[in-house]
Amino acid sequence: MTIRKIALALLMSAAVPAFAQQPSQLDQELEMLRAYCKPDIERLCPNVPPGGGKIKECLIQQKMGLSVGCAKALEELKKK
Repeated sequence: MTIRKIALALLMSAAVPAFAQQPSQLDQELEMLRAYCKPDIERLCPNVPPGGGKIKECLIQQKMGLSVGCAKALEELKKK
């Protein structure tokens, strides 16, 4: 094995764990919704089971009753 291949292998092995630890875009969006919309979810969508975008859809349907922070978080998600 050449020095170049060894160096490349070391770089790749060091980069993979760092990359794996970064939250995905979806995870960041869900965290944003949880942070800004938790009270709205509890108030407007209490019986909606999580998964498949059901809570997001419920919040969109209840847009007139959303708090300002939650409404902004949903708008940011729509842009992406």
